[in-house]
Amino acid sequence: MPKSSEIFGELAFNKSKMKEKLSKKVYETLIASIDHEEPLDHSIAEDVAHDMKEWAIENGATHFTHWFQPQRGGSAEKHDSFLSWTDTGEVIEKFSANQLIQSELYASSFPSGGMRSTFEARGYTAWDPTSPAFLIKAIDTTTLVIPSVFLSWTGDVLDIKTPLLRSQKAVQ
Repeated sequence: MPKSSEIFGELAFNKSKMKEKLSKKVYETLIASIDHEEPLDHSIAEDVAHDMKEWAIENGATHFTHWFQPQRGGSAEKHDSFLSWTDTGEVIEKFSANQLIQSELYASSFPSGGMRSTFEARGYTAWDPTSPAFLIKAIDTTTLVIPSVFLSWTGDVLDIKTPLLRSQKAVQ
């Protein structure tokens, strides 16, 4: 039986896992972004997504989810598969920078402060790289979990994490 210290974090794409999987340049750029709480440099996003996907698949993942904490309480997830198709119709595993960084979901069930049109009921999750992605293993499935914030199409906050992140930045 392994010691807790030997297995702690083994299912997290944390800084040590990033250093192992990412190129030195990509790793240093990503860590600088995380440490200084700056937007992700889009020039490295595709490499981060690819290497995160490869790590997840190596550990049995078949799907990914953007995980967030809406204002209504609890947590919510938007799941997608790594499966995609090539131009010739072949099935491949794919996870793009756009899929890592942002996901759109229908947000009509979340607080809005009043009536709104259906087109205004869009909500977006955005990856929060200050929290490491991790794997959840269930009986027959493993999912890559991407910690995210949740915003409306106008940029209004729809989650409880964004105000916390903003307040942390304000007191620094």
